[in-house]
Amino acid sequence: MFGDNLSFISDTTIAACNGQGCNMKDKFRANFKIALPAAIVSLILLLVLSFNSDISGTVEHSYNLIQIIPYVLVLVGGIIGINHNKTSPSTILTVHYARLKELGDVVIYDFTAPDEVVNRLADTDIALTNKVVIDREIMSQLPRLRYVGVLATGYNVVDVAAARSFGITVTNVPAYSTNSVAQMVFAHLLNVVNGVGRYAENNRNGRWSMQRDFCYVDIPQREIASMSLGIVGLGNIGRKVADIAHAFGMKVYAATSKTAAELPDFITKCQLEQLYAVADVLTLHCPATEETTRMIRTETISRMKDGVIIINTGRGTLIDEHAVADAVREGKIEAYCTDVMTQEPPAADNELLATDSVYSTPHIAWATREARQRLIDTVVQNVKSFIEGHAVNVV
Repeated sequence: MFGDNLSFISDTTIAACNGQGCNMKDKFRANFKIALPAAIVSLILLLVLSFNSDISGTVEHSYNLIQIIPYVLVLVGGIIGINHNKTSPSTILTVHYARLKELGDVVIYDFTAPDEVVNRLADTDIALTNKVVIDREIMSQLPRLRYVGVLATGYNVVDVAAARSFGITVTNVPAYSTNSVAQMVFAHLLNVVNGVGRYAENNRNGRWSMQRDFCYVDIPQREIASMSLGIVGLGNIGRKVADIAHAFGMKVYAATSKTAAELPDFITKCQLEQLYAVADVLTLHCPATEETTRMIRTETISRMKDGVIIINTGRGTLIDEHAVADAVREGKIEAYCTDVMTQEPPAADNELLATDSVYSTPHIAWATREARQRLIDTVVQNVKSFIEGHAVNVV
C-alpha cells in the first residue's frame, strides 16, 4: 500500500494542535514497538517511534504504543478545552487519555503557532487534527503524508479535494456526540421554560427565604408538550432531538432532504418557510454551507412566530448575530440559546454575550465524558484500520 515506507520508516512523530493557528496545544511523544511476524521474518524489529500531539492542556502523561506497522503519526488538532484542573469532578482528562495510554509515552506542551504546522508534520505519514486547517498549500509541503484523521464529525478544516489529489486518505468521527448534543438542546430549552438557573441564583441570594408564602413565581412556567418544535436538518443529531421531543409530547416538524416516506409518523416534513411559521421552538442541526450561512437573519426572523425560542448547537455562522441580538431585545425572539458563535472564542464585546435572554454555553455540547471517550476510541480505531489497509470512516 505504501511501498518501501511500509517496512522502512524508522521513526514516528505524533503532534496535536488544538485550534486554528493559536489554540494548538499539547505535544505528544510516544515510543512504539513494532513486531514483524516470525513466519515472514525470523526476527522482531523493535522500533522507537515518537509523536507530538497538541491537545489542550498543561500536564504530562506517559504511555506506550504497540503497532504492527511502523508509521510516522502527527496529531495537529487534539481535544479542545480539556479541563486539566485536577480538582474538577469531571475527570475528563483521565477518561480521554486513558484510551491513549495504549498508544504511547505522552508529553504535553502548550500552544503551537500557525507557521509551525508544516514543521510539526514534516516526515509524517499520519496526521490527526481538530481545528487546525490542513489545506492544499500545507499538503504540498508534506510529501510523506498519507492520512489525515479529523477528531470531529465536521471535516471542513481539511481540503478533501486536495487530499484526494495527493493520495491522502481523510477520515472523521461520525455520530460520536449525538446523544450529548441532543441533550444540550433540551438543557437549553428547559432552562428557558422553567428558569432553573435563575431560580437557583435568586435562592442563593436569599430570595426564597424572604417569601411570605411557600413559593414564589416570577418566571412563567410552561410545559413543552404544548409546543411545536421545528428542526432544521434531520441527520443523526436532528433525529435524536426529534425522538426526545416526541417523548415530551411536542409536535415535531422538520426541514430535511429526507422524503416524507423516510420519516416516522410523528415528524411532519415541511419547507423552511412553513417551519418558520409553525415553530414555537426552532433548533438548528444543518451543516454550514453557502446556502445556510446567516439563514437566521432579519428577513427570516420576521416570518417566525412572536416569542419564538431559537436553539443553535450547529454552527455560529448559521445566524446573523446582530439581527438575532436585535430581535431578542425587541422581544420577537423570546430566547436565543447557543453553544456556538461565529468567532470562537467570541470577542469580549460580542453583543450576544451582553444581551438578556441570550443563553450561551462555550461550545461544549459535544463534550460529555462519554462522547469524548467515543471520540478517542474511534480515532484510535480509524488509525489502526488505516494502518491495516482497510480505512474506515473515509470522507
